[in-house]
Amino acid sequence: MSDKAIQGRHNMILENRNKLFLTGINEILQFDETQLRMFTELGELRIKGSGLHISDMSVESGELNVEGRINSMTYENNRTKKRTAVFDKLKR
Repeated sequence: MSDKAIQGRHNMILENRNKLFLTGINEILQFDETQLRMFTELGELRIKGSGLHISDMSVESGELNVEGRINSMTYENNRTKKRTAVFDKLKR
């Protein structure tokens, strides 16, 4: 994935820190109740929290809905492996 050109659209909507709507998802790398790692149109995204679960997913459209307590969302730059925080430790 790191050799592919980044293109397309990727959006996220977070509601009340417990519902996350994502578009532009290419692949889910890891998932459990505390962490979700995926490739998006704009790079690797890591979501951390508690009680996380996927409530809806569409492979065809690249849409994903996650529910549970969202604590942080971090993008990783796949070309340099340097991390860039998007929402690091969201305020309550």
